[in-house]
Amino acid sequence: MFGLFGKKDPEKKKNTQKAKELRKLVKEKKYDSALKIGTEYLKKVPYNHDVIFIVGGIYYMKNKYKTAISYFEKALEIGQYDTDVLILKANSHYKLGENKKAIQCCDKIKEIDPKNKAVAELLEKINSN
Repeated sequence: MFGLFGKKDPEKKKNTQKAKELRKLVKEKKYDSALKIGTEYLKKVPYNHDVIFIVGGIYYMKNKYKTAISYFEKALEIGQYDTDVLILKANSHYKLGENKKAIQCCDKIKEIDPKNKAVAELLEKINSN
């Protein structure tokens, strides 16, 4: 008899390995390889918050802010109160000269974490322009 828990999904094990490999590549600063694995992984598992955040973060580090923002928005659909995602999204908007959107992200972070230092620093940069 096979019930709901009868067979293990071999894909799940492969996907877990890919996620570990992705983290290892990021740690080793092999961003191009990490990006390739991350985007392949997301085709199979499109709602993994951590992987979406990592891929967005890599695009951010490569100064591809618009692409990074699209990943950060996907990550926020899953975890809307993730201040790490919000601050990178705010910084991306700032780097693109989209100060109004950056401030909106900062306001959301302040609601969640009123003492967030990264927000204070970013708002200081925005206000000094």
